[in-house]
Amino acid sequence: MTLSRLVNPSVLSQPVYEPGKPIEDVARELGLDPAGIIKLASNENPLGPSPLGVAAAMKALSQSELYPDGGCVVLRQKLADRHSLAPAQFVIGNGSNELLELLGHVFLRPGDEVVMGTPAFIVYKLVTLLFGARAVEVPLVNHRHDLNALAAAITPRTKLVFLPSPNNPTGTANSAEEISTFVRGLPEHVVFVFDEAYAEFLDNPPDLRPLIAEGRKVIGLRTFSKIYGLASLRVGYGYASEELAGLLNRVRQPFNVNAIGQAAAAAALDDAEFVMRTRTVNAAGLCQLKAGFDSLGLPWVPSEANFMLLKVGDGARWFTGLQKRGMIVRPMKPYGMPEWLRVTVGTETQNARLLACLKELAGEDRV
Repeated sequence: MTLSRLVNPSVLSQPVYEPGKPIEDVARELGLDPAGIIKLASNENPLGPSPLGVAAAMKALSQSELYPDGGCVVLRQKLADRHSLAPAQFVIGNGSNELLELLGHVFLRPGDEVVMGTPAFIVYKLVTLLFGARAVEVPLVNHRHDLNALAAAITPRTKLVFLPSPNNPTGTANSAEEISTFVRGLPEHVVFVFDEAYAEFLDNPPDLRPLIAEGRKVIGLRTFSKIYGLASLRVGYGYASEELAGLLNRVRQPFNVNAIGQAAAAAALDDAEFVMRTRTVNAAGLCQLKAGFDSLGLPWVPSEANFMLLKVGDGARWFTGLQKRGMIVRPMKPYGMPEWLRVTVGTETQNARLLACLKELAGEDRV
C-alpha cells in the first residue's frame, strides 16, 4: 500500500505556500555574492530589527535551557497596557499566520464557507482549504476591497470573513468608517477577521476596540514581523473579546512562541524611535519609487504599506532579470497577476539600485 493511500485525501490537493526566495538560494543558483544581493520580496524592514528587541533577545538567549512562558504573560500584559484591553483578550501566535490556522481549528468544518477578497494574502485560502471549507473569493475593484461585494457574498454557510487593510499584495486600505459600517452589518453567524499586519504604517489605523466593546464577533491580527523587524522570530498576536481569545488559546499548542521571540517582541513595543524612523524611511521610499516608476512609464498601485505593486508586462521575465542583477522581488503569478511584481520599499540606496535595474530591463524591452 502506498503512503498516499493512508493520508487524508485533502492533503494531496492542498496547495503549498510559495515564500520569497532566500538570498542564499539565489546566490547559489546564479553564482552571485550573497553580500551583493538585495531582497525586496517579503516586505521585511530594510533597517533591520528593533535594537531594543535585539538586546532583549540576546538576554533571553542566555537562558535557552528553560522552556518559554507558555502563557506569554509578560507580552500579553504589555499589549493589554498598549491597547487598553485586558490580558485575557489577547492570544499570541507563532507569527500571525499561526493565528489564521487557529481560527480554522476553532470555526471551520467541511462545507463551511469563508469570504475573502482576491487578490489578498494567499494564506486565507490555504487555511480555508486545509479544513475542508470553501473559499468564496470576491474580486477587488481598482485593487481595493469592495465591502459591499463581500457582504453580498455571505450566505448561511459563511463562518469567517477576512479583510486585510492595508491589503497584501496591493497595499490599498479601506477607511475606518467603511470597516465599522461593514462589521455592524454582518449577520450573527459570521466572525470578522481583520488582518492588520501593516497597520503601523497607517497614520490613523482603524480602531477595532469599539466593535469589540459592542460585543461584535471580531478579531484583529497584528505582527512583529514588519515594522518591528522581527520576522525571523515569528511573533504575532490577536485581540478580541475574552471569549473569542479564549477559544483560540484552547487550540494553541503549548510553548508555541519561543522565549527569545517573546522577549524581543515585548521590548520592541517600547522602541518608539525605531518605529518612527521606519515610518519616515518608508514614506520617503514610497515617494522615491513612485517617481522612479513614473519616469520609466511603469504603472503602479498607490500603497499605504511598505511595498508597492508594479506592472511590468512579462512578470516572469522581469523577475528573472532582476534576480540576475542581484535584486529579489516577488512575482505575482501565484496571485493571478502574471504582469505584476510586488516590491518592498527599501532604503534610499536599495531603491535607487532597484530603479537602475528596472531601467536596464525597460531598455531591453524597447530594443
